[in-house]
Amino acid sequence: MPPAAALFHSLADQARLWIVARLARGEARVVDLVAELGLAQSTVSKHLACLRDCHLVDYRAEGRQSFYSLTRPELMDLLASAEQLLAATGHAVTLWPTPSREKQ
Repeated sequence: MPPAAALFHSLADQARLWIVARLARGEARVVDLVAELGLAQSTVSKHLACLRDCHLVDYRAEGRQSFYSLTRPELMDLLASAEQLLAATGHAVTLWPTPSREKQ
């Protein structure tokens, strides 16, 4: 898959957008993401692998734990621009609502 297509594919899933939004606030372990987002561990791991393949997230090992973080903070600028574009075309949305924000 060409790099541009892979980038947009990696952002084409709501769970990955939740993960990106959470990691924009700071690093997290898989167990943290599972608890905060209410997703299965296997789902979180699968989505992190996709985001890692596109070099959007990486991890650092500390003992037996892995701490994930965004590698490219400018990704949040891209998502903010996408929200503005969607609003301008009459489709105002929040691209990365967290599960808890959606329930409010």
